[in-house]
Amino acid sequence: MDELYNERYEKIWGFINDEHYEPMFAKDIAMLLDIKSGDIQMLYDIIDDMEKNGKIILTKKGKIMLPSSQNLYTGTFTGNARGFGFVTRDDNQFAEDIFIPASAVNGAIHRDKVMCRITSHYGKRAEGEIVRIIERNMKHIVGTFEESKGFGFVVPDDKKLADDIFISKTNTMGAVSGHKVVVQIIKNAGENTKPEGRIVEIIGHINDPGVDIVSIIRQFELPMDFDEKIYAYIENIPSEVSEDELKNRTDYRSVQMVTIDGEDAKDLDDAVSVEKLENGNYRLGVYIADVSHYVTQGSPLDKDAYERGTSVYLVDRVIPMLPHKLSNGICSLNAGCDRLCLCCVMEIDKDGAVVSQKIEQAVINVDRRMSYTVVNSLLTEESSPYADEYKELMPMFLQMAELRDILFEKRRKRGAIEFESREAKIILDENGKPVDIKPYERNIATSIIEEFMLAANECIAEYYFWLELPFVYRNHEEPDGEKVDKLRETIAKLGFYLKGSATHPKSFQKLLAQTKDKPEEMLIHRMVLRSLKQARYSPSNLGHFGLAAKYYCHFTSPIRRYPDLQIHRIISKNLEGTLSENDIAYLQKNLPEITSHCSMTERRAEEAERETDKYKMVEYMSDKVGQCFDGIISGVTSWGIYVELPNTIEGMVAVKNLNDDYYIFDEDNMLFLGERTHKEYKIGQAVRVKLESASTMTRTIDFIFVDTED
Repeated sequence: MDELYNERYEKIWGFINDEHYEPMFAKDIAMLLDIKSGDIQMLYDIIDDMEKNGKIILTKKGKIMLPSSQNLYTGTFTGNARGFGFVTRDDNQFAEDIFIPASAVNGAIHRDKVMCRITSHYGKRAEGEIVRIIERNMKHIVGTFEESKGFGFVVPDDKKLADDIFISKTNTMGAVSGHKVVVQIIKNAGENTKPEGRIVEIIGHINDPGVDIVSIIRQFELPMDFDEKIYAYIENIPSEVSEDELKNRTDYRSVQMVTIDGEDAKDLDDAVSVEKLENGNYRLGVYIADVSHYVTQGSPLDKDAYERGTSVYLVDRVIPMLPHKLSNGICSLNAGCDRLCLCCVMEIDKDGAVVSQKIEQAVINVDRRMSYTVVNSLLTEESSPYADEYKELMPMFLQMAELRDILFEKRRKRGAIEFESREAKIILDENGKPVDIKPYERNIATSIIEEFMLAANECIAEYYFWLELPFVYRNHEEPDGEKVDKLRETIAKLGFYLKGSATHPKSFQKLLAQTKDKPEEMLIHRMVLRSLKQARYSPSNLGHFGLAAKYYCHFTSPIRRYPDLQIHRIISKNLEGTLSENDIAYLQKNLPEITSHCSMTERRAEEAERETDKYKMVEYMSDKVGQCFDGIISGVTSWGIYVELPNTIEGMVAVKNLNDDYYIFDEDNMLFLGERTHKEYKIGQAVRVKLESASTMTRTIDFIFVDTED
């Protein structure tokens, strides 16, 4: 029945979307599409479904119309603490989101699916009003409870929610001031009233260890514990590879290979080998855990992994996509253990071109588990303390470094954009308190693995593109012209220029080269990143702009990413010759939804990871009030000046604290100018600041400027 319903739904939706469609009644659609009397109820159900989800609107007389015909559009609302917000349209037709002033939000809150009407245009920016809330995407809100006489209120942790939430005395669940709670909205905000909620969970007191991170986990609705049925299901998954499982697999157990990961990594899903051939070419083997052998399609484990979409790496814990029995056990390529894998073995010439490849189901046995630190030491230190222990592996490591240089140079020549990373490594003590924060360091070992994984992902994507089978690609589309124009204007004020075509990544590559070792380097890197589109998963191959790659996918991390697991299933069935016509039809129909879901869960994980880092950074600074720091101005807005410290921590100097003069905000040149002193504060400028406050409640850091000699 579901299949028939979906088939009819697509047929009716296609009819309504036709360019020649004119608004009509449901009975007219039934007649034109020759829908029999016995199926009329299904037609009405479909119309109701479309109307409920904002795909269509009904006139007062009941005629069916597309919202766009009445200047109405559906999308996702992004709120702001100051009351206004933006709507990102579902149809992606606007480069800029639709601005919604506070007076036109009409009860919508952050992440709601809404219908809005465009009311005016100001240059390239459209302004509108919310006319309908289609769906509450934020089912629950996490915040801090504050008691008052006879009632209470919750201050949301998510600062995109503008209003505190009123809690009547009967709906407090016994919470007291300082409790972190989960709230369900029971009444929308009115013109002069706040939204009303009911507390459904008390997480703990704000000062209790671990409550801060659990609050963020609840805020992003991340699934944590595995259901009992999942543990019951994995009881039948073996802990060791059996002889029966080795049938029809290529045996690579005699090939010298290693895993190279961070010291604390436990889910090892990729191993590598390199050998220099007599013809001067290199044989690169990338061996990836065969997770699809254990996580079968449609199983309870598969459904749970799909909902999670990805493992989430928070500052104090990992929320895995798969239970530890798989992620740290039978699927992890632990040294000295037989493991099933899918491999991509490539012959690569001196120019970095893949001249041949073998994609196979295989069995491997990793020789040694290596860390980035040790491999980097072996390749960069003449007297490495690890030299004797890994003497037999050194020839392969040296060849890996040679091949890495070749692959990197190939990507550079074609225009791949190489961003400098400014991710923070946050060191916690045994109680979860941050004791140090420093930028992550990249080295030759991390670059070796990065280049080898990129090579395998490109090779797999190109191979399956030409097979014309349904597949999952990782796309990064060309940047939007308006955003690039804005970037050009901004960086020109800093003395940098984007030359050449903005539709070719080489232009951005050359821009970043201009910033090398300049104070503005990291700032420009961030600006470029913000001007580019976000990468996403799709069943259509659109290329990867940032990598300057025509074909790209994610094949190398099936333990922690569902898209990789989906790709492995397609590859395995194709290699086995069991990819049936029904399988292909299923993939063609479902991959759009699967890839969209995977992109959503990826964004959710990234936001949660950023929020936990931000919280721990504020907590780290909270006992340093009054101390002075050197930094660089990373942003200038009408409400304040953002300053970034060398350890990546960012705070703001509020305009009200620029008290040595009256400062004028020059939006065109992105600076503040002192009216009397003519002192300037502009992006990229080195400054000295004093920490005035660091609030874990609001997750904000406030600085004030001080003279350099202070």
